[in-house]
Amino acid sequence: MAVPEVPVPGPGGPAGPDTTAAGAGTGPRALVVLGGTAAAVVVAAGIHAASWLVGPVFLALVIVITIHPVRRRLVGTGLPAWAATAVMVVLVLVAVTGLAGVAVVAVAQLATVLPLYAAEVNALVTDGMAALGQFGVGPEQLRLLAASLNVATLLGLASGMLLGLTTLLADVAFLLALLLFLCLESSAASARLALLADGRRPVGQALRSFAGGTRRFLAVTTVIGLLTGVIDTVVLALLGVPAAALWGLLVFLTNYIPYVGFWIGLGPPALLGLLVGGWPLLIAVVAVFVVVNFVLTSLVQPYYVGDAVGISVTVALVSLMLWGWLLGPVGAVLAVPLTLLVKAVLVDADPRAVWADGLLSSSRRVHLLEARVRGRGPIDDAG
Repeated sequence: MAVPEVPVPGPGGPAGPDTTAAGAGTGPRALVVLGGTAAAVVVAAGIHAASWLVGPVFLALVIVITIHPVRRRLVGTGLPAWAATAVMVVLVLVAVTGLAGVAVVAVAQLATVLPLYAAEVNALVTDGMAALGQFGVGPEQLRLLAASLNVATLLGLASGMLLGLTTLLADVAFLLALLLFLCLESSAASARLALLADGRRPVGQALRSFAGGTRRFLAVTTVIGLLTGVIDTVVLALLGVPAAALWGLLVFLTNYIPYVGFWIGLGPPALLGLLVGGWPLLIAVVAVFVVVNFVLTSLVQPYYVGDAVGISVTVALVSLMLWGWLLGPVGAVLAVPLTLLVKAVLVDADPRAVWADGLLSSSRRVHLLEARVRGRGPIDDAG
């Protein structure tokens, strides 16, 4: 029996492919991935545990970043730096306290309005139970469902909202203190970024890009949300829906939540419209919300601002769920700015992470990245 010849490496080099490098690189690369994943889980757990602190701090930081250009323009007109800072502080305090005041009044109004519709709630629940019974739902399930949808549940919800106002006021006081100190510190923000750019130029550019993207997102969202909230408030008041100011405020706040905020803002006023005026008023409320939202967010906003933040729809939705779980409602509202910050620190600051930028960015920005990689032109950070 012939023994097969085994090729022997000659002096010119090995006869077969050298897998040493690949084998040596697999272990450390896997360890790096596992270590990075473990570190991300630990950081996420820490953020979730300290959400009471992280949420208000980042909210204050985002507000100061957004209004910082106002201070810069005031200084450019010849106003002293201390006076420009004072104007910025006053503007922030007035806006935050005014928003909190409207929320307090609106929630108190809702708590007094809900008990007035006890009969309507009971009739609606009875009709719903009868309809479910026709579809084969058992009597025990119907009894449990009716017990969870009675007037006492709504009254408990209203009283819980009133009790929650104390927590809201405490959070507002903490937020105002943070805003005061951050506004005072913002006078040196440009100098800090300049020093950072000298030593770590990519990091400085990434943080500037984060600040610019956050300003664009919040400016556009605030204007669109304000218009939507005012229009919806006026229409709801004309239709006779109670607590119209509260629902307008809810629409304004949920406008910061990407893609699902509209449905969150639509639910309560539509339900209350059903209690007050039946199905015709419910249909009218839904129609008004859909038309106003479509005109402002699908026609007006893209025409004037286009792609304001440069992240894909999938990334925005995943970030909404992630930050909402980590930080609660504040995380849902600030999901886009938080994602922009993480992207700036972990992706934009590293020139080797273009591949990750391509996975996270919107279609328009991906085309710009491709043009830069192929040498056809520069990339616009605003995209």
